[in-house]
Amino acid sequence: MADDSSSDDDLPLGQLKKPAAVSSSAAAASKKRAIKEESSDDDAPIKPKKKAKTSNGKAKPDKVTSSAKVKKEKNGKSSDKKPAAKKPTNNGKAAKSLKQMDKAEKISHAMQAYLWWNADNPPAGCQWVKMEHAGVSFPEAYTPHGVKMLYDGQPVDLTPIEEEAATFFAAMDPDGMHLGNPKTAPIFIKNFFADFRAILGKYHIIKDFKKCDFEPIRRYLNEQKIIRKAITDEERKMNKDSKNETMFKFGYSLVDGHIEKVGNYNMEPPGAFRGRGEHPKMGKLKQRVEPEQVMINLSECAPVPRCSVPGHAWGDLRHDPTVQWLCQWKENINNQVKYMQLAAQSSFKGKSDRSKYNKAAKLCGNIDKIRADYKKNLKSKSMEARQIATAMWVIDRLALRVGGEKDTDEEADTVGCCSLRVEHLKFDPNGEGADNKEIELEFLGKDSMLFKQTIDFGSALYTENHGMGEQVYENFKLFCKKKKQSDDVFSDLTPSVLNAHLKGIMEGLTAKVFRTYNASKTLQEELLKTEKAAGWARLTAAEKVTEYNNANREVAILCNHQRSVSKAQETQLESLGGKLQTLKDQKKTLKKMLKRLNEGNDKGLPTKKDEAKAVEKANKALEKAKEMKEKAKTNEEKIAATEMDEKAKALKKEAGELKFNQAHLWEKVPSKDQVSKKISNWTEKIAKMEMNIKHKDDNKEVSLGTSKLNYMDPRISVAWCKRNEVPIEKIFSKTMRDKFNWAMAVPSDWEFNESIAKQG
Repeated sequence: MADDSSSDDDLPLGQLKKPAAVSSSAAAASKKRAIKEESSDDDAPIKPKKKAKTSNGKAKPDKVTSSAKVKKEKNGKSSDKKPAAKKPTNNGKAAKSLKQMDKAEKISHAMQAYLWWNADNPPAGCQWVKMEHAGVSFPEAYTPHGVKMLYDGQPVDLTPIEEEAATFFAAMDPDGMHLGNPKTAPIFIKNFFADFRAILGKYHIIKDFKKCDFEPIRRYLNEQKIIRKAITDEERKMNKDSKNETMFKFGYSLVDGHIEKVGNYNMEPPGAFRGRGEHPKMGKLKQRVEPEQVMINLSECAPVPRCSVPGHAWGDLRHDPTVQWLCQWKENINNQVKYMQLAAQSSFKGKSDRSKYNKAAKLCGNIDKIRADYKKNLKSKSMEARQIATAMWVIDRLALRVGGEKDTDEEADTVGCCSLRVEHLKFDPNGEGADNKEIELEFLGKDSMLFKQTIDFGSALYTENHGMGEQVYENFKLFCKKKKQSDDVFSDLTPSVLNAHLKGIMEGLTAKVFRTYNASKTLQEELLKTEKAAGWARLTAAEKVTEYNNANREVAILCNHQRSVSKAQETQLESLGGKLQTLKDQKKTLKKMLKRLNEGNDKGLPTKKDEAKAVEKANKALEKAKEMKEKAKTNEEKIAATEMDEKAKALKKEAGELKFNQAHLWEKVPSKDQVSKKISNWTEKIAKMEMNIKHKDDNKEVSLGTSKLNYMDPRISVAWCKRNEVPIEKIFSKTMRDKFNWAMAVPSDWEFNESIAKQG
């Protein structure tokens, strides 16, 4: 799959061997499907251009210019045929031929040609028959910088290992989310200093963190960031080539005769553990993983890859086709086993995803039976049965995760349904009294994201159609009665007990399946609502995408897929708000101009200032900065080049702002028609920007991507796009399209229902 000019050493591991044979039926089906389902992306195959025919039915020869013919003859070839024109793709870009593709594109093209859903399955219980890969790529060894930290005001000599640990702490932003947070900073510092002291040893001079000053190292690191910004185009290309070299060596695996992309082939480097939320182990030092700690898994016939770290060897070798992982090791923070696996777009992940969604679809035909079962037990005399029924109601209606017991000394105190404590429930939060049936649920869910909702169990949402919300409220009161704040609400229930009960109702059913089912069902129902709304057919593709995102947001809210609002998001919203106000002010100016023109008064109307000077000034500054980068040899010269580059970018930004601020004006006095037309254009611009700002503001605290990647059946989205003539790339990124390639062929009338569960 490599370029013709590449040497054998450049090929991904295993490509020199002849791929294992596949069945003729599978190969034929795969080839036929590949030709039929041409992608609209850059790497789509090109169909040969049809030749025009003469009156006698023969193909008409293409014309060639004399210069083209001469060029052919110079190369020792003669041809009267004109090179085939590139076929334009849907996104306006010309498709590349195989010869035009670089190595990465060729490999990607080869991977896309393999349609795993048409191929033969491996033997029962096996994930693969033959697997070959190059192992894991290790980070480079630490290079000491020699900058000394201060202790009690005096510089301290440190060994390379000690200096590396000190550098990990110095790299942390003092005002960031860990050291800048009064809740997390003490935890981080305590854990870091304990591990740092262990490295320093019992008799080292450093004993008190308060006397430590990491600022000299921090200044050095900040200076290095500035120096790295002065990178030249040639150096940037070299860095990219180096990354590609690593990717071509470690980033692909040969599985049963076809190429698969490896996910995490780069071993995580050592550093200070950060964790999420108020993780009790944040600040601890992640140790460097050595090859001796890594177990390799590949087929017996495959050559064992050479360890890339000189003087080291792999820890163990395994030939287990029943598992999907390629390498495994243990990390020191939580003592957990980590795996190197195939990427999200691999056949392994695709089969797993399709099976997950098909299993969730099985609930479509069983959900009534399951709900009837738990509703019947909401009033059971058995406390265990009543708690199981209440937990199932909460998981089904509120989409809570199951949760489980955790050691809060080892992990963050995150909870789910089964691990709710009395302190997480607040009855009648607004103090309304009487027959109020509200409970405020507040706890840290997965990834320490806050779940805080007030649920009115007496509302129609939870009581209509025999919803039994009021009974659930009474059960919560019963479960919390005479308990301490730290006691479990579901004291007679564990996740294993709950899942055992679910499997008794439907084969393969676990509490996690409910989340996938509810997310997919909610998306499908929300999309159908919008499609039935009046005026849907008149909406543009962009407006339809906004409605899709609104439906996606409903799913994200249901599943509590939140995210923290970053400073960049806040800055972007402020910037967009400023631009919107400018557009509105410009529209007012245009209306005033039109009024004066209608009155026959065109004197003193505003016109454009010269933008060319500002643009020219910015371009000259950028050229100068580029020249300084090319010539820079010393650190001082590189810092100066970076500073010049920052100034040039500021000038370019100012030039852009000037252009935007007077975009509504003309170089000379305009006509009435020109002003009227621009007022209409500005009205559309304002409406579009208002929609964009609202969309970004509504979604700033909601993670739409999590639902798309893990919970909503992708076939719902693909079918919706086909029905509504919305390009799939407006909904799914390139990464998602690769991950869900198995879902792209569904028809426009496809539905998430029980029938697809039969596919397995």
